[in-house]
Amino acid sequence: MKREDQGPNVERSRLELALEVAGLGEFEWDRAAGVLVVSQRMAAISGLPAGALPATGGDAMEPYLDADSLAALSAGFQHSRDTGGAFRMEFQHTRPDDGRRVWVRVAGVIVRGPDGRALGASGIVEDITPRKLEDDQRQALLAELDHRVKNVLAAVQALATQTAKRTTSLDGFLQTFGGRLKAMASANELLTAARWRGAAIDHLAAAELAPLAPSQATWEGPELFLTPRAANALSLALHELATNAVKFGALSVDTGRVHLHWKSLSDGGFELEWTESGGPTVSPPARRGFGSTLLDQVTGRELNGETIVEYRPGGVHACLRAGPAAVAPRPETVPEAPALRPEAPAPAPGRGGGLKGSRVLIVEDAVLLALELEIGLSEAGAVVIGPAYELDEAMALLDQPIDAAVLDANLNGHSVGPVAEALAARGVPFVFATGYGETGGGPGGFNAPVIRKPYDVTQVAAAVAELLRST
Repeated sequence: MKREDQGPNVERSRLELALEVAGLGEFEWDRAAGVLVVSQRMAAISGLPAGALPATGGDAMEPYLDADSLAALSAGFQHSRDTGGAFRMEFQHTRPDDGRRVWVRVAGVIVRGPDGRALGASGIVEDITPRKLEDDQRQALLAELDHRVKNVLAAVQALATQTAKRTTSLDGFLQTFGGRLKAMASANELLTAARWRGAAIDHLAAAELAPLAPSQATWEGPELFLTPRAANALSLALHELATNAVKFGALSVDTGRVHLHWKSLSDGGFELEWTESGGPTVSPPARRGFGSTLLDQVTGRELNGETIVEYRPGGVHACLRAGPAAVAPRPETVPEAPALRPEAPAPAPGRGGGLKGSRVLIVEDAVLLALELEIGLSEAGAVVIGPAYELDEAMALLDQPIDAAVLDANLNGHSVGPVAEALAARGVPFVFATGYGETGGGPGGFNAPVIRKPYDVTQVAAAVAELLRST
């Protein structure tokens, strides 16, 4: 047999293979013969019987579709008749064989005679149920994200307002509010890593205590995961206790110790004890600040329990009891514990953070953050290059002398990796100032210091100064 004689069969086989691979089913409607030919593939998708089905008149699919599906199909055909082009539509369809509701996409073309009269139609059918489910899930996630962002912004606003009411100086407000904001950020980072299913108490303790006193604080207890609401509340409570311990309690001296212990309760909740020892003699505060109010009221209510703080002479003792509603099931994804790394120190007064005359590149896509970095590093004595807000801008600045750089990990959806690679190749040190919660080093696997957002600019200045001293 000659090769050209095989042409139609070969082409047909290729078409069959393509349809099979694409998950498509095909159909043909012959108006004159009054039949609708359904392929085996279309039958598997639609639940219609395979073969030649009776189909007469303009509503060939009427016996096989419900009213909603038929209306969608008729609208598509009408549009095709009006425009003279192909038809395509998506609609939900009830399979006649098992009653399941599926989403299908139908596309094809109406075949016309010389007089323009419709002789029939041919086309394909695709099961798009998985895509529709993904779209629904995506919309649900976006709605949930919108809800959570608004809750976070409302909580930040409340923290700012309450902190401002109880501080008498701008520096005091910035320090106190910044610390509370970082506590919230730590909890949210852990929750995000666990897909907002819960955060472990030991991870919350590590995130708050490890940066402040890695050698003076210990914590122990069974594996317990908290709901997002309870995790944020406990993170703020631990921050308030740790801040007070640093200012007035056990962590204000080298001999002081803090021990954190928690246990499960029979009702499904938990009890957490904070015990300070080895520090200065403690007495009750002369006035109640927002931190005390947060511990006594907000934390107790958010944890569906109570908080008791005792100012014993030997050290502060706090007991937080939480109800079962605060405890979450163990998430499928459990993040690693936060790295035990201390916070970057603030630059020493009068030394300009060791940045005097240093040329520092800033790469940050958030305008306000970039401006804050520019002002802060300039005040520390640096000569700022940039800021660069886009990847292309940053790459264009690399041809000039640079002593160090501050890089955001993501620039409007683009990785800062190419900039980091170019700097590393030139031996220029850099620090990541980012909101990404990666573990085990810097983003992209680079061996560079990481400062998590939200941050204090003095942290960034100190980290850059340390890099320059080390090179």
